[in-house]
Amino acid sequence: MSVSVTQGCEVLVHFTLTLEDGSVAEATRDSGKPAMFRLGDGSLSAGLETALFGLTVGERRQFSLPPESAFGLSNPDLVQFFLRRDFAQTGVPEVGTIMLFSGMAGNDMPGIIREVAEESVTVDFNHPLAGHTITFDVEVLEITPLQTEVTHENPAGESPRVLCRSRSCHQHCGAGAGGIWRTDLRSS
Repeated sequence: MSVSVTQGCEVLVHFTLTLEDGSVAEATRDSGKPAMFRLGDGSLSAGLETALFGLTVGERRQFSLPPESAFGLSNPDLVQFFLRRDFAQTGVPEVGTIMLFSGMAGNDMPGIIREVAEESVTVDFNHPLAGHTITFDVEVLEITPLQTEVTHENPAGESPRVLCRSRSCHQHCGAGAGGIWRTDLRSS
């Protein structure tokens, strides 16, 4: 039985992401470095995850997603204006530059410099592909199923019980199996 892409799994893929005008926004084959996605961790849109569900290793699929299912619609509230003097330490960036800005909670947020005027700098904090219909051509290279955490008795008969965190639990926890055993610190 072949493993397919499901919620919570990790999937290693090569992909090409193309915009409506045919321009390539990103392609992993160019760099020779595939991308690893973990479905359900919030890094991908629900539409993109749903399109990947059911794929198996070696399978290739091409699909298009409208903006609301891909990277969202452009939100005008995420376009902000700064004074040029706010960039005194870094220097005023050029239009198109992507910079990291410190958010209120201390997290870094990327922003794209959209305009540099005499007194102000316009920064867009929308995803760079927000508002675009995208075509995604993906090839699945590897699937790692959802990692489960199960408590088992140690097959060697030793106590205490152990907590197996293996992705292929049945291969490590059967009688006489090797594997890495972790002490269960919970009371037995």
